[in-house]
Amino acid sequence: MKIRKFIKLIYVSFFIIMTLMSCNRPFTADNYTAYFGGEIINPNKPYILFCKDDSIMDTIRLNEDNTFFIKFDSLQPGLYTFKNSPEYQYVYFDKNDSLMVTINSKEFDESIVFCGRGDEKNNFLMEMYLRNDVDKQKMFEVFDTNLKQFTATIDTAYHSSKLFYKTNKDQINWSSGFDEYAKASVNYHYYSKKELYPLIHKLRTGEDITAQLPDNFYDFRKDINLNNENLLPYSPYILYISKMLDNKCSLKQQPNLSDVDRALKTNITKLNLANKLINNQKIKNRVFNNIAFTYLLEDQNMVNNQKFFDVYYNFSTDKSQKNEIYKIGQAIQLLKIGKQLPNVQLIDRNGTILNSNSIINKKTVLFFWSENASAHLIAAHKKILNFKKQYRDYQFIGINLDTDQNNWNTTLSNYKFEGIMEYRCFNFEDIKNKWAITKIHRTIVLDADNTIKNAFTNIFEVDFEKTLK
Repeated sequence: MKIRKFIKLIYVSFFIIMTLMSCNRPFTADNYTAYFGGEIINPNKPYILFCKDDSIMDTIRLNEDNTFFIKFDSLQPGLYTFKNSPEYQYVYFDKNDSLMVTINSKEFDESIVFCGRGDEKNNFLMEMYLRNDVDKQKMFEVFDTNLKQFTATIDTAYHSSKLFYKTNKDQINWSSGFDEYAKASVNYHYYSKKELYPLIHKLRTGEDITAQLPDNFYDFRKDINLNNENLLPYSPYILYISKMLDNKCSLKQQPNLSDVDRALKTNITKLNLANKLINNQKIKNRVFNNIAFTYLLEDQNMVNNQKFFDVYYNFSTDKSQKNEIYKIGQAIQLLKIGKQLPNVQLIDRNGTILNSNSIINKKTVLFFWSENASAHLIAAHKKILNFKKQYRDYQFIGINLDTDQNNWNTTLSNYKFEGIMEYRCFNFEDIKNKWAITKIHRTIVLDADNTIKNAFTNIFEVDFEKTLK
């Protein structure tokens, strides 16, 4: 099917194919001409943003048939992103690459296929992304297992990924510049799982397993360059650093502190540790912003927030992000315990749009899911079904964060989640801004009068049920 779509694309634009054919000619040493084209089926926006390091380089308008094409007179080798909001993905250009891509926005990542000069390495990067994504969906139960089982499981997956990497590297013979990202796609996924293990294992099982970890469990940290600016635009790298800081600082928590004071102390420690370990200011700023954003979604204490901001503002030199973090902090204050949950628009299974406050008529648990995270979808609903049996005075509402009504209905029809009220968000930007929803691992607990009991909890936390009592 994907091949047929791509063949159709080739014939759609004779101009594009002729231009790409001309790319077979030899290029001079100072010629950095490159081409990028393709087709987006069911586009979310009538244009594509072509970006480098979070800066928009070009806005590429789609033609009437949803194809696009651009010639870059000079494009330096490196990692770029292309976005058809809200979706985005990476593309790597070596000197004089001529790439075409076919995408279906309803299955954005899974549908991407590259063709042309430079296609093999980009298809490898996509394949690694999908392999890692599938692996993430399987990790819920793996984090629950003992150290021996956990290590055996992730080491087996790591060995398979390294073999896949080596086979493709030998066959494609890609550049050293691309190899940095290819290796990162394999290594940082594995490293992140090791950093997350003691944290998630304790969260889900209540067992602190840190004392059982062997002395060499984190030996890989010695080989990591925390100042590699080349990897700054590649999210697995920054996410790994954030998880490593979470892990290091979680070991220093003091049990005699209250939850809010512990959160403040831990996150200020993260800021200080990041400032100490990282020399590159751009990487520092990105990590500081991640810490700040995560902290604001955990702690709702105004006094502590100001103490945190004082340290954050002292370290960060990113003025635009400082303003954004401040705005987020202000918005989150609307979700404090005892306040009314702001109203957002939802859609029911018949396609009717309604206000969220119209469905809150008893004590309520709101949880979130996406069909793109199937393991979470199933695990969350199973957990909710168990809670529903125990807490009959509550109503349990699942809110889907995807954009396609038919796919949402089809997904629900494939499961038997009886007794759970299901809605889909009408506008993700609205729900993100009003409810601070940036990820599916969030749960909001309300009283019958729509006042907030806890807007920043998680059904998988060991002590979650305390909020329901």
